[in-house]
Amino acid sequence: MDSILVEKSPPLSGEVRISGAKNAALPIIAATLLCDSPVTLNNIPNLADISAMERLLCSMGLETRYEREEGTLQIDPSRVRWLEAPYDLVRKMRASFFVLGPLVGKYREAKVSMPGGCAIGARPVNIHLKALEALNIELEVEHGYVVADGSAMKGGRVHLDFPSVGATENALCAAVRAPGETVIENAAREPEVTDLADFLAAAGAKIEGQGSSTIHIQGVDQLSVDSYAIIPDRIEAGTYLAAAALTGGTVQATHCREKDLTAFLADLESAGCQTRIEPNGGGLDNITVSRPGPIEAVSEIVTLPHPGFPTDLQAQMMALLCLAEGTSIIKETIFENRFMHVSELNRMGADIRVEGNSAIVRGVDSLSGSPVMASDLRASAALLIAGLVAEGKTEVLRVYHLDRGYEKIEEKFSGLGARIERVKPAPRSA
Repeated sequence: MDSILVEKSPPLSGEVRISGAKNAALPIIAATLLCDSPVTLNNIPNLADISAMERLLCSMGLETRYEREEGTLQIDPSRVRWLEAPYDLVRKMRASFFVLGPLVGKYREAKVSMPGGCAIGARPVNIHLKALEALNIELEVEHGYVVADGSAMKGGRVHLDFPSVGATENALCAAVRAPGETVIENAAREPEVTDLADFLAAAGAKIEGQGSSTIHIQGVDQLSVDSYAIIPDRIEAGTYLAAAALTGGTVQATHCREKDLTAFLADLESAGCQTRIEPNGGGLDNITVSRPGPIEAVSEIVTLPHPGFPTDLQAQMMALLCLAEGTSIIKETIFENRFMHVSELNRMGADIRVEGNSAIVRGVDSLSGSPVMASDLRASAALLIAGLVAEGKTEVLRVYHLDRGYEKIEEKFSGLGARIERVKPAPRSA
């Protein structure tokens, strides 16, 4: 497997263009199953997870054309032959489970493999199933598959015990083709959920309240849209801005949205950073982060559903606070096993102690380069940016995690002045 080698780098400087949001693109790609004519999705990032979702649609008989460099994905949903998402594909990417709602919504039946566990927690799908059952969909779990019968599907009241992003998206996709009115209560408010709702609305769905905790849907018979552009990736933007803050540089993330990063930017300012927002047109912003003085400890950061501090930026923020003056506390409330990067940061000289769902981060003077093992996508990013300030060289292993969620990450960091390169494994001798 490839690894990424990072050397201590000068303060990062320059501009980085933010790609389309993976976590918005994946459910929207799945939702094209609901449409009745070809769709072109724009601002699609070139990522391993996008390729995996495309392969899943192709396995069902859809015709697709993924232009990676142009950032477009053309999908013709008119030729679905198999209403099944097999285990071999779903096990490789949990987001494949997002096809359940669209399949049962349009075709009134589906067979989707259970996604299984996850490196950052169990993430059970029972909340998805309960949401769909509220729409009078019959569900059975047989031999590791969820088998859905939506022949009697109709609108209903869906109350989520937790504002789950995936459950909101699956329920939303089923509801837009269900007869009658559906109300989703305690819905997730993440920008990626809103983007899915906006895509469906562009295709003719009748949706009100997206972006709030209560979404109203009136079922329709047909959906069709020629093209749609995916929102920018707030987590990618936050990762580069955290790296700028850690290295003491000045970086402008372009083509992103300040409104998606409000809580994160506020905590960056609490850590001694300065932020500047400039409009870029079309609802987009350029966000500049610099750090003129020392990194300051932050008394407490708590990960919360949007609009709170995003769990997907927790690891990157922890890397920043490793060099803060004083002690910071980070409390993880979303996933029960999302501190696996702590041991690797400690290998680099950090002083972090985990107590339950809290990490106590005592700032140190410096970090040292070390071989480190990535456990998940965001942990990989945290270890990489820690390597930018560590003395010597840091080798980040298992970087296939990074390829799932960051487009051209070495190229983008190099453009900001980082000393970084991808290392291919030596070929085996015969």
